[in-house]
Amino acid sequence: MNIGEAAERSGVPAKTIRYYESIGLVGPAERSENHYRHYSDVDVATLRLIGRARRLGFSIEELKNLVALYRDRGRASADVKALAQLHIARLDHKLAELQTVRAALADLVERCHGDERPECPILDELGAA
Repeated sequence: MNIGEAAERSGVPAKTIRYYESIGLVGPAERSENHYRHYSDVDVATLRLIGRARRLGFSIEELKNLVALYRDRGRASADVKALAQLHIARLDHKLAELQTVRAALADLVERCHGDERPECPILDELGAA
């Protein structure tokens, strides 16, 4: 199938497929006589895995590890689980940071009168040294 069909079946845009190919996340596609890319069902399955993992927030480096594990039929599921657990730990850390930022911003919003006066604790705090 061509890149458009592979994109449609995998849910990964053609431009993104080309990018993944350029960074080595997926191998170069087979080329037909007219030099068009040709993708197999295995390629589409790999792209689908990448697309789903990307939507779950896995980084490109993590995706490389996931794809390697996906292709390795001798893999241990413990390796896949460890990678997913590490990703969860990173997400938890990011969530904690976001909650701290949200609390700080909510405090500033609470202190702002939001009326016609020019005084604004939000701007004062953001502009403070």
